[in-house]
Amino acid sequence: NFSRVTEFILLGLSDTRELQVLSFTFFFLAYAMVLLGNLLIIVTVRTDPKLSSPMYFLLCNLSFIDICCTSVTSPRMLVDLLSQRKAIAFEDCIAQLFFLHFVGASEMFLLTVMAYDRYTAICKPLHYTAIMSRQACWVLVSSCWAGGFLHSIVQTLLTIQLPFCGPNKIDSYFCDVPPVIRLACTDIYVTEWLMASNSGLISLVCFLVLVTSYTFILVTIRVHFTEGHWKALSTCASHVMVVTLFFVPCIFIYFRPFSTFPSDKHICVIYTVFSPLMNPLIYTLRNNEVKVSMWKLWKRCRV
Repeated sequence: NFSRVTEFILLGLSDTRELQVLSFTFFFLAYAMVLLGNLLIIVTVRTDPKLSSPMYFLLCNLSFIDICCTSVTSPRMLVDLLSQRKAIAFEDCIAQLFFLHFVGASEMFLLTVMAYDRYTAICKPLHYTAIMSRQACWVLVSSCWAGGFLHSIVQTLLTIQLPFCGPNKIDSYFCDVPPVIRLACTDIYVTEWLMASNSGLISLVCFLVLVTSYTFILVTIRVHFTEGHWKALSTCASHVMVVTLFFVPCIFIYFRPFSTFPSDKHICVIYTVFSPLMNPLIYTLRNNEVKVSMWKLWKRCRV
């Protein structure tokens, strides 16, 4: 006999009221900057015909995914920071878990595609137009979303088949696989290894593909260095910063048994808040074409 848990209690980042108010101010500003910055990139790319290359098409999709990714966790976190009782219904918790892994895995695949785009542009410039055609870009982006959906479905199904009948306090500010399955009323050894091999393996493989792509890029630039290659290298440096912010915490959290390690809620802030926040800053401040287009857009809006 057992009663199924109908809601979870999110413990949040801190139980100190002063820190909660301070955190609300910081994360509210961060969320607003994520929305405004990524929306600005999307509008700029969509309105400027000069930004029609595959790189900017993929950047536009990355900005959209970043908005989705941070919107899965930030609004709920902001509400809970001002609430006394931070409860979330079981169904809402599972939905948050599903969409987090959906957009998170999609972003991993998209970052890998962006690295392949840069590799093709630098290492195979004569075939770049044929390889990265508009149709090919749409197929690659659609594959990223499909891969993210498949990954998320697996994680969600493995979670909802577990019995939750006792503890209901999640030591985090959002519902994710590691803190949720720790509350299951059964042995989760096999389940957590299946989940770790799923999320962790995806993170590690994508990261290794990215590292391999950048290695080939660096070798090519070293052998045939031109002014155009310097511009490409600057773009790749920005990409590496995004990859480091996003992949390293994910590999650390998901590529290991969940139940034998403490909560990593503070590390989760890096890829749920800071990574989406840094993307518009990195891609605009280090890209003259985007900055010029944004300035033109601003002048048109003022007229």
